[in-house]
Parts: sequence; structure tokens; C-alpha cells
Amino acid sequence: MNPPIGESNLATLLATLQPELQPTVFVFCTIGSEVALPQNLSYVCQFYEQEGTTLILPQAEADRAHLPYHYQCRQITLKVHSSLAAVGLLATVTQALAAEGISGNVVSAYFHDHLFIPSDRATDAIACLEQIALQAASLEGDN
Repeated sequence: MNPPIGESNLATLLATLQPELQPTVFVFCTIGSEVALPQNLSYVCQFYEQEGTTLILPQAEADRAHLPYHYQCRQITLKVHSSLAAVGLLATVTQALAAEGISGNVVSAYFHDHLFIPSDRATDAIACLEQIALQAASLEGDN
């Protein structure tokens, strides 16, 4: 049986964002394509590029493995189950964050979208996302 495909209506997606800040500080590391991944490394994302492998992992894991890293960040999970084919959700979210001067790196997974936000702006990002949801819910209620 196939899992549900998720919500694709933009108004519904925005009204039900449910942003959730994860407690862990994450970092981005890169490992050259000629280097083997360290054993027993716990990471949330691994992506292969021609220049090397990018890992997103807890800062403590990178420190333990003596991996150099950049971009200390916090993960915000949008708890709404968005369809991978949904149009406009991430554009709306990233535009709102950009208007607040907040950078964000997005990873879309099957059930949810995940934003990696600079650690020092995480609470600002949550407030911004909650405002999007409140405005969207208000508009949905008017219809």
C-alpha cells in the first residue's frame, strides 16, 4: 500500500504549517568524493555532488568525528504533510524569511519540509512562520 501523497492546496498548507524547532544544533560538512564516510556517524541528510558529499549532522557528531563544518543551524520541521508536488509552499516560506533577513536551507522529505536556519535566528524564523500560518488561517476562515 502506498503512503498518502500529502496536501497540495497552498492555502491549507500555509494555514497548517505547524513549524517545530528541533533542539539540536546542526552543521553542514563536506567530504571529498575520494574520502570514505566515517563509520558510526549519525546524520540527518547525505547528498552526493560532483565535488563531494554534503552531510547535515548534529554539531556534536561532527566534533566527535573531527569533521570541519560550516553554518551552525537549527532545524525547523514544517509538520504539515505536504505533497512533493505542492506548488508555492517553499516559495512563500523562503520569501517571508528573506524579508526578515533570515537565510534558510531547505530539505524536502516524503512527509515534511525541513528548514535549516542560522542558530541565532531560529526563534525569529519560528515567529515568522507562525505569522504566515496565522494569516493564512485567518484568510481560510474568511472563505
